[in-house]
Amino acid sequence: MDWSHYRFRTQWALPATPATVYDVLEQAEDYPRWWPQVREVDRLDDTTGVITIRATLPYDLVFTAREVRRDRAAGVLEIAMTGDLEGWARWTIVGDGTGSLARYAQEVHVHKPLLRRLAVPGRPVFRANHWLMMRAGRRGLAAYLEAV
Repeated sequence: MDWSHYRFRTQWALPATPATVYDVLEQAEDYPRWWPQVREVDRLDDTTGVITIRATLPYDLVFTAREVRRDRAAGVLEIAMTGDLEGWARWTIVGDGTGSLARYAQEVHVHKPLLRRLAVPGRPVFRANHWLMMRAGRRGLAAYLEAV
């Protein structure tokens, strides 16, 4: 088993239509406005940017995100990541009653040296760190959508 390899799946129930949720998630440079752990998004061009995240643990992860798929009709936004994280992440937004479900899937290898050294003993803590970040993201996005 590669202890630096992670797969994450999260689902957020949100109080807005799929089109509205898609429109917000499509604007990655605005994530720091509603997602506290997304510290910075620096757009390099129309499809690429550098993202800095920091969740509960005291380390930053910096990676370049490149758009792979943007499909409004299917409700899919997907990126490829390189840097401290290498792999992919995908949002899939579908209707759910009067709101939406935003499904997040991610598969990455961690390249940050400290996290690789601590891969075995730190794995449960790193997974909890990710869970806390995703929980805060859902709360932030829900509040943001309520205000829009």
